[in-house]
Amino acid sequence: MTTNKKKLTTSWGAPVGDNQNSMTAGQRGPTLIQDVYLLEKLAHFNRERIPERVVHAKGAGAHGYFEVTNDVTKYTKAKFLSEIGKRTPVFIRFSTVAGEAGSADTVRDPRGFAVKFYTEDGNYDLVGNNTPIFFIRDAIKFPDFIHSQKRDPKTHLKNPTAVWDFWSLSPESLHQVTILMSDRGIPATFRHMHGFGSHTFKWVNAEGKGVWVKYHFKTEQGIKNLAPDIAAKIAGENPDYHTEDLFNAIEKGDYPAWKLFVQIMPLEDANTYRWDPFDVTKVWSQKDYPLIEVGRMVLNRNPENYFAEVEQAAFSPGQMVPGIEPSPDKMLQGRLFAYSDAARYRVGPNHNLLPINSPKVEANNYQRDGAMRFDKNGGGSVYYEPNSFDGPTESKENKTTSYSVSGIADSVSYNHDDHYTQAGDLYRLISAEEQARLVENIVNSMKSVEKEEIKLRQIAHFYKADPEYGIRVAKGLGLPVQKKV
Repeated sequence: MTTNKKKLTTSWGAPVGDNQNSMTAGQRGPTLIQDVYLLEKLAHFNRERIPERVVHAKGAGAHGYFEVTNDVTKYTKAKFLSEIGKRTPVFIRFSTVAGEAGSADTVRDPRGFAVKFYTEDGNYDLVGNNTPIFFIRDAIKFPDFIHSQKRDPKTHLKNPTAVWDFWSLSPESLHQVTILMSDRGIPATFRHMHGFGSHTFKWVNAEGKGVWVKYHFKTEQGIKNLAPDIAAKIAGENPDYHTEDLFNAIEKGDYPAWKLFVQIMPLEDANTYRWDPFDVTKVWSQKDYPLIEVGRMVLNRNPENYFAEVEQAAFSPGQMVPGIEPSPDKMLQGRLFAYSDAARYRVGPNHNLLPINSPKVEANNYQRDGAMRFDKNGGGSVYYEPNSFDGPTESKENKTTSYSVSGIADSVSYNHDDHYTQAGDLYRLISAEEQARLVENIVNSMKSVEKEEIKLRQIAHFYKADPEYGIRVAKGLGLPVQKKV
């Protein structure tokens, strides 16, 4: 066994003590800005591609509106949700995750589901996926995860060995891997899939009372998926299949729509619920926290110019409005920084001045200069704060609500490390036919993995989720079952 492994270091050569957990103030965060290694990883990662997005490079978008259909004011003071019948303009961008800008639409991959609400309190971005969970639960692992999904630096080919090596060494990914390898891993179109905020967020009402919330967009078109052979055929014949389908549907007046539901959890339940509610690799049972209808989103207008609107669109989960706040979700905490930072690099520091990103209300701040500043740059007005010249000032009523934190500043994981129960529940929930397709998809994907130890390690995860799950994958690969990880 090799013992003289090279030490992982920062770019300035200092050894890294923990590459799995970001530093938080106590068990539940928030993440500390003093974790400079986390910031370095995320900032460097955002600058690894020029000029397309590092992830979600291939996508399509459309304009529409969101209409409130149910009174949720007892949960949130967000103005765009303040009354039934209220409509807010939206722009949504759908995307694949791992492929380049010229990649095929019909590959097995999660789909991005990013919604920009142009509200009267500024823009609110809900940046999610077509799955309610994710592969990892700490942002410090995100650059490594995406590297494993991207092209090998030597061969410039996709590398199944890297993909499954990372997953097998990150058992928290098992739930999402099961979804990805199921029928839902290849949606038939962008219109025929659900969307999710994925993370836990905080809603606050006019009295300052908060609740934890999860978002679910349910497609009115119904769920439809593609078989792998059909998806591969389409990828060769029409790699822009999903992009074309969305454009044509809207152009002919067949406007796609989704109903938005939320799950609401009282703040105090976070301390006693059987799953950590801030762990994005887990779902909340809808029996425990039923879906509550909020509204309906309709897409009814195509972009006039793809580059100006879809390509230059910038989304960040950190762009919130009063009544909506973050949670201690470690993955979300990292994204609050990373997404805006990516936009500053990819589009520029003044990306929010572009028409597709600019709010429908006047923005008043003291930000000046920067590349591509194309408005009046504040003119001759006061350019600092506080000041004695009637410049814009803070509104204390919109201050983010407080919550208590405790513990020591350290790199810590979540309390709960059961990565198998929910994945096993999902396996048992789907039909026998879909189980067979799930196993076949996994086997086909893992066949070309170079190291047997990686296959055996992953089989053990499947087995711990459900013995039959592991046995069937092992049999398909011609390998014995490894019951321990």
